[in-house]
Amino acid sequence: MKAIRRFTVRTVLPEELSQLGRLAANLRWAWHAPTREVFAAIDPEVWEAVEHDPLRLLGEVTSERLTELAADDGFRARLDEVAADLDAYLTEPRWYQNETGDGAPPPSAIAYFSAEYGLTAALPQYSGGLGILAGDHLKSASDLGVPVIGVGLLYRHGYFSQKLSPEGWQLEDYPEIDPRGLPMTQLQGADGEPVRISVGLPGGRALVAHVWVIKVGRVPLLLLDACQEMNDPELRSVTDRLYGGGTEHRLRQELLLGVGGVRAVRAYCELTGHPVPEVFHMNEGHAGFLGLERVREYVAADGLTFEQALEATRTGTVFTTHTPVPAGIDRFPRDLVERHFSGDNAIDGLPVERIMALGAESYEGGDPGVFNMAVMGMRLAQRVNGVSLLHGEVSRRMFQGLWPGFDTAEVPITSITNGVHARTWVAEEAQELAARIVDDSDEFTRVEGWRKVVGASERELWEMRRTLRERLVVDARRRLRRSWRQRGASEAELGWIDDVLDPNILTIGFARRVPSYKRLTLMLRDRDRLKSLLLHPQRPLQIVIAGKAHPADDGGKRLIQEIVRFADDPEVRHRIVFLPDYDMALARSLVQGSDVWLNNPLRPLEACGTSGMKVALNGGLNLSIRDGWWDEWFDGSNGWAIPTADGVAEPDRRDAIEAAALYDLFEEQVAPLFYDHDEDDLPKRWIEMVKHTLVSLGPKVLATRMVCDYVERLYRPAAESSRRVAADGLAGVRDLAEWKQRVVRSWPGVHIEHVEVAGVEDPPQVGGELKVRATVVLGDLEPADVRVEVALGRLDGAGELVEPSFARLSAAEGKPADSPLVRYSGSIPLDRPGACGYTVRVLPDHPLLAHPAELGLIVVPEPPEGMVAGMPLR
Repeated sequence: MKAIRRFTVRTVLPEELSQLGRLAANLRWAWHAPTREVFAAIDPEVWEAVEHDPLRLLGEVTSERLTELAADDGFRARLDEVAADLDAYLTEPRWYQNETGDGAPPPSAIAYFSAEYGLTAALPQYSGGLGILAGDHLKSASDLGVPVIGVGLLYRHGYFSQKLSPEGWQLEDYPEIDPRGLPMTQLQGADGEPVRISVGLPGGRALVAHVWVIKVGRVPLLLLDACQEMNDPELRSVTDRLYGGGTEHRLRQELLLGVGGVRAVRAYCELTGHPVPEVFHMNEGHAGFLGLERVREYVAADGLTFEQALEATRTGTVFTTHTPVPAGIDRFPRDLVERHFSGDNAIDGLPVERIMALGAESYEGGDPGVFNMAVMGMRLAQRVNGVSLLHGEVSRRMFQGLWPGFDTAEVPITSITNGVHARTWVAEEAQELAARIVDDSDEFTRVEGWRKVVGASERELWEMRRTLRERLVVDARRRLRRSWRQRGASEAELGWIDDVLDPNILTIGFARRVPSYKRLTLMLRDRDRLKSLLLHPQRPLQIVIAGKAHPADDGGKRLIQEIVRFADDPEVRHRIVFLPDYDMALARSLVQGSDVWLNNPLRPLEACGTSGMKVALNGGLNLSIRDGWWDEWFDGSNGWAIPTADGVAEPDRRDAIEAAALYDLFEEQVAPLFYDHDEDDLPKRWIEMVKHTLVSLGPKVLATRMVCDYVERLYRPAAESSRRVAADGLAGVRDLAEWKQRVVRSWPGVHIEHVEVAGVEDPPQVGGELKVRATVVLGDLEPADVRVEVALGRLDGAGELVEPSFARLSAAEGKPADSPLVRYSGSIPLDRPGACGYTVRVLPDHPLLAHPAELGLIVVPEPPEGMVAGMPLR
């Protein structure tokens, strides 16, 4: 039968077991083992059959079993205990409530927008790292008590379920989900009717969505759902699939996420009394339109001009970029976006030309025909960050055109390195071992706690690792058998799967999305050498691989097919497997059971990557290109770095060089260390490396560290800036907007007339100082509108300043009434030897700017007067 409609019948629980419904409805069970143990005790076989999904379990368990449990005093006592624990978790003060910081109050709330969320395998609302990171962000915010409201879309078909054809080609399936069978409730108004969120579209149409609320511990997650009867069939499909459909379909998704998401937050706060967010966080450019909706709100509610509303929006907005790959950034045809904000869909107070300017690539090398969502996000946010130190550097280079005239290092994009939610990803055996040794879980935020953990016996650590490896082997065999049956094999042909993988062999994990830059098939560069490593008589390797290619990416699908065909070879198929349908459940199995996590992207195209962090927390090691977080935290002893051929321009030769280095590491370092056992049959040196990894990485890779960094470095300053401009009836924002317009208008008249220095007499010495006097033409501006600085640094071969230090010059006197000239003076220490140089520069200056480069305006002297090259200091 076709056209079957799904629905879910919910179980009526006995009164004595009513707490089960409340526990199942809050996703804290996804990272709270005692709660899962209560559900598992209801019916262990059904628990396994429903893949550890509490709501499905309650829908499958018999009423007789529930009646039996209702009379079981021991079960009811366990149930009451975990229910009380949840109550305490939801209500007791946590880190955020006790955090004083620098004295300024933290934000009342933060709205966090993301196109995808990886919270649990039971909610297939993610495709890869961006969604998993967003899920870990919400969970850690909940653990810390940070008042975050998550915002996203409810995809009725999720991303996709992956299968393989007999030939090893990726096939996609899109199973429909029923929201009423998932741990979510519909947001309803005081009248009991579903809240409707409407977003205008061209032609007088409206896209209408309902809002579903998921409880992620203390954090509400709002998901907008366009699959509603009041929409025509075309618009109902807007939230059908994650990253699906054509260009206009994607644009509508992002309009609903950004514009509709802000409206959903407003409705939720009004109905529930939740604090109204002071800070809005865009997790990538997909949510960029939230900034336009906030501009519209300020114009409509407060009577601000567009420019004033823009400044009010910017101060409280944070933008995080997640990709150093330009192709990974959403760029829409300019005329398509323009059509959605003009004509009958024009918005009062928001001129379409100003909207279009926000997303314009109006810089050298930009495409005038596109609207760039990341560029718009950066122009709408006063604070921007990448997700690792290296990615911050790459992002500053990528987007330098938005701040012309500034050196790359001064582009106002900072970085906060990603982290992972330990209780989601660390095996229960490892958590139990740690809990036995360290009473206070807060100690794991410091090195001391991890030092205590590695004080456990080496035998215990090694046995734990074998247990996790064996579990991965069992899971891999089960998944491989299912895959082969889906590919058309009969059970009689699959006896060989019983011997696939070995719990005593060095196990390599390799799983990720499959764009070309992640180089899924680099390991196949020399197939004979790979086979020799897999089949080595004394030191064999086994490799477990997983990954999905985007449905429209035939190149990625060919890479998967290439790996699958190699893994199908009877000579090696017991040592290398490809497991389809990479999801959170498979990811947990892989990161817990792998001895080594392999990562070989093209540097520097990996923004961060977090799978290797999860492996490290489970006692595994990393073997990776120094990209993303590994470039930042590899110390030479906590894993291995694959040498990169950065200077080689020809891609094929670069792959060959790096693949050879990869084989050498496996053959000469990794495998010998793993198999080098002492008289107690323990790999002492391997275990020492594992211990060092836990101590050196443990406190750093935690998502709680990441969220604390966001609170202290971005959320708190954003809230403070937002309050300052909102004070006195938004007087601050009116002043800031007027000041910016005046500075931009007057800036062409600013220049440096003359610079002279003292202190470079022959020979200048370290410990002296460079005294500088500069005459600056300010035109229509006043001295308070600018800052004049001297920059001093070493000179590189191209005559550029390297890592300059800065000192501010003071105006010697006020600006004469009859002259635009102002004289400045000051000094800077000569604190470094070698060939040095200096320059003077003028920047706009205002107390409400978050960064001197914010306006992208700078004046330096005409060469050669402003630079003294080859100044030897002793």
